[in-house]
Amino acid sequence: MRWFSFLSAVVLAGQSMAFAISAAPDDSQQRAPVATESASVTLPPVLRRSEPADNVVVTLPGPANNPAPAAPEPVTPPATEVRLAPPAPDPDRPVLRHPKRDYPPDFEHDAADYLGRQIGLWTRVEAEGLLGEPTHHRPAYGDNQTVNGEILAFPDPTGRYKQLELDFDRETGLIRTLFVYPINMTWPQCRRTFGANVTAAEANKGRKFYSYLDRRLDVLVDANGKVISLGMY
Repeated sequence: MRWFSFLSAVVLAGQSMAFAISAAPDDSQQRAPVATESASVTLPPVLRRSEPADNVVVTLPGPANNPAPAAPEPVTPPATEVRLAPPAPDPDRPVLRHPKRDYPPDFEHDAADYLGRQIGLWTRVEAEGLLGEPTHHRPAYGDNQTVNGEILAFPDPTGRYKQLELDFDRETGLIRTLFVYPINMTWPQCRRTFGANVTAAEANKGRKFYSYLDRRLDVLVDANGKVISLGMY
């Protein structure tokens, strides 16, 4: 009877211990340490670690870490082709030429003498018909310093004179004076051409004003003896 009572007590104690172990909370502080490689004691399955380690790596969504594209290599432009020789002539290509203007023979011989013979005869219409459009103009004044005409300037198409100026009367519209500006004429040359029957008067800046007595001509000469202008009326 005593042996049987002892065995019953042992069985009850073992069941109580098993119930206490299974009912214990899952607390990491109450867990028994895991046996190391040097320990010789083997833990029962109940006390062994069954959960995975907390070292999980989580990759969050985001832009891909792609490397920056390499810069494109510079492109060398092609060499410019230089042609030293002119292109071959094209016989079918038209050639534009300005037609030569035909002037009266007397005008081509001496434009000043030809226009001097038109004083009192031509209007602005006839003058522009021969000389073209004027390059500039200025008013003409009388003795009382009032405007009584208009002076139009034209280049000499014959190339003998630098410029031709025509003075048109305001009332009649006709040429009344012609001013001619020689390219290179001296007073001695002018005397050989028109004679020496003149009267002289001093002008400003050392210039001299000569008026012919036997013809309707005035000559303005600078201090060096060069003819500035010829005035025909």
